[in-house]
Amino acid sequence: MYVCLCKGITDKHIRDSVDAGAGSFREVRRQLDLASQCGKCGIVAREVYENYLNSYDENLCYAAA
Repeated sequence: MYVCLCKGITDKHIRDSVDAGAGSFREVRRQLDLASQCGKCGIVAREVYENYLNSYDENLCYAAA
């Protein structure tokens, strides 16, 4: 799904950034140059980021059990 139409950034780009070691949403924004043009994607991008982190944490819990 496209998150930022101005820059052509998808939810996969955000997930890949987290997987590559981005430790905060600020780092994701910096790496992808996200929300730097019109800024309308910032809220949706943060939701994608937080949902991915939550699902990542849940998967770790199941793997440990």
